[in-house]
Amino acid sequence: MTSSDAPSAGAAPAGDPPAVRLDNISKSYGGSSAVHELSLDIAPGEFFSLLGPSGCGKTTSLRMIGGFTDPTAGTILLSGEDVTALPPDKRNVNTVFQSYALFDHLSVADNVAFGLKRKGVGRAEIRERVGAMLDRVQLGGLGDRKPRTLSGGQRQRVALARALVNRPQVLLLDEPLAALDLKLRRRMQVELKQIQREVGITFVFVTHDQDEALTMSDRMAVMNEGHVEQCGTPEDVYERPASRFVASFMGTSNLVPGTYRDGQVVLDCGPALPVGDRTGVSDGSSVSLSIRPEKIWLSDFEPGMALVHGVVRETVYSGPTTTYLIELAPGVTVSVLEQNTDRSRMEDRWSGGESVEIGWKPEHCLVLD
Repeated sequence: MTSSDAPSAGAAPAGDPPAVRLDNISKSYGGSSAVHELSLDIAPGEFFSLLGPSGCGKTTSLRMIGGFTDPTAGTILLSGEDVTALPPDKRNVNTVFQSYALFDHLSVADNVAFGLKRKGVGRAEIRERVGAMLDRVQLGGLGDRKPRTLSGGQRQRVALARALVNRPQVLLLDEPLAALDLKLRRRMQVELKQIQREVGITFVFVTHDQDEALTMSDRMAVMNEGHVEQCGTPEDVYERPASRFVASFMGTSNLVPGTYRDGQVVLDCGPALPVGDRTGVSDGSSVSLSIRPEKIWLSDFEPGMALVHGVVRETVYSGPTTTYLIELAPGVTVSVLEQNTDRSRMEDRWSGGESVEIGWKPEHCLVLD
């Protein structure tokens, strides 16, 4: 699927002109295409994520928005203005890089004030804006410190303050949390989203981390090989993946092969099952049945559920959850996730080799062509 094939591949919510519009932009290096005919609208004040694996074109797309990379073809507009040919310093955008790119010889306050000084803003206004921004990112009172004396999370907030103090139309963020440890990264995800809501600036965020995109985004575009596979809200993309790639890339999804016939999927491993969403699938097509691990039940089945027999091959305890790997047939294994909420069940986990029955509601599975 290309961005032009999918009706949801970038249409921003109705209202003001898009803060960012990418109109069929492409970027090629020699004979290799990094981005191919990408079209996206990003709304004013939106937290928008470009998500995908390494080499999918997300950072190249961000660099084209910022003016650091020239597109081979297509048009880039910011709030309706064609900026395709403008250099970075002529675009009302700022960028926060993964490395933060702070000046270690300058104080925190001077780092934040750097862009304002270059623009010739008066000293009194600089002092006021820098102080207000440091307070906003919870660094008030640290203006005299040097960046090297700060923690990773504090340096990340200095880089964010330096970009936001210039009041850009759009803030571009190129995997700014990647260098942080897991606990700090999760905390900064929440803080970054809160700051974005407070300042009301459009954020375009590049990441390869699915949890990060799901946590922070108003909308997200999942990219693969230079084009958008799907664009929508986190719930849309996770619950209703438009392709096998999106289903497998966004968290864990069980993809069980089969054939679609008469409103059912006949699994290659045996049974015919009722299914939910089957948009665009023709009778007799080879398909994959996509079911998220947390949507599968191991007990207390309800009427109308699709039921399949299997054998437990692995049990993985992870604190809050237990994951079971269940073989339905040779070469066909599904993952089932259960919350560890009932202490009386802790001793009743299924063990390797046990026969079990699993079930799911037909509306919780998707048929992917």
